[in-house]
Amino acid sequence: MKILDRYLMKQFIQTILFGILAFTLIFVVLNMLENLGSFLDQNVPWQIIADYYIVFSPDIIRLMTPVAVLFAALFVVGKSANLSELTAIKSSGVSLLRFMTPFLIVTFFISIFSIYFAGYVVPLANKTKQQIEMKYLNSGYNDIGDNIFFQDSPTRIVSISFFDNSRNQANRISLEEFDKNNLTVMTSRIDAVTMVYDSASRSWILHNVIQRTFSANGQSAVYLPMMKINYLNFTPHDLVTKQQRPEDMNLSQLKDLINSEIKSGSDPTSTQIEYYTRFSFPLASLVVVLFGLPISANKRRGGLAIQVGVNILVTFIYLVFMQISEAFGKNGALSPILTAWTANLIFLAAAIINLPRVQQ
Repeated sequence: MKILDRYLMKQFIQTILFGILAFTLIFVVLNMLENLGSFLDQNVPWQIIADYYIVFSPDIIRLMTPVAVLFAALFVVGKSANLSELTAIKSSGVSLLRFMTPFLIVTFFISIFSIYFAGYVVPLANKTKQQIEMKYLNSGYNDIGDNIFFQDSPTRIVSISFFDNSRNQANRISLEEFDKNNLTVMTSRIDAVTMVYDSASRSWILHNVIQRTFSANGQSAVYLPMMKINYLNFTPHDLVTKQQRPEDMNLSQLKDLINSEIKSGSDPTSTQIEYYTRFSFPLASLVVVLFGLPISANKRRGGLAIQVGVNILVTFIYLVFMQISEAFGKNGALSPILTAWTANLIFLAAAIINLPRVQQ
């Protein structure tokens, strides 16, 4: 590795770390202005407040990493141009692509780490953050327990009023079966006061059951003190998972949820989009640097401020493309994997087309 590469990498990494720290502190301060009073009103210990902002930071770091990487690249290139270093580098015969290589290498490794960071660290931090908000701020999202409603199979709907995870017991349960040839027609319904999971037989045991059967001639009802069912496609662990938000799940949990939704006949599109976005968004750093750096290194007219403004615009256009593609994906117009990667593919194509032109 040449001295020039080490010099550029050192400057680039230092500026990225400074940018991430600065952006994170801005968001932490803004959140403190909003929530610190509520924490103090609840007499929350300072240790808990410190823990809250520690777990608050990973999601901000995930969102701001592409922006910090782009700004760091612009700053290093702008500084090199102002000190005439860039002119000297080009005069020595170094091509634009060779000049960009240290930036791209560093950004590549940041993107790979960001996939793990967004896939496992951020969801764990978000769950802890939600728990603190629910306990001390009376806000947040309750990830287990109340009003569980889901499709267990193509013809079965399950409704549970409350699930006690410590006892593997569900309360006030309804199991509705529909005609496979006409899903608007209910064929039977089972209502129970409680339902307990028997791990030995992998079955659910229902207590105080009313079983109703519907037909063209009317309906019939049978009361049973107990009923054992072994055809349900979920376990207590699945009930906990189903109540988590996809954004609070790690990559392994998202994959399991997708398989569960496919098995039950539910639409997995939203979960698949979330899953593939965990890979595409971290690579946004590489794409925006590949797109923005050649422009900044060649068109310095107007100063660094103009370049920064243009690249801020590029970043926001990228985010807009992500939102538009996500909307099309959730409506079924795009496949989930194409939805997650559309913005990256568009900007990567633009970068590849633009790179030969700016080298001239």
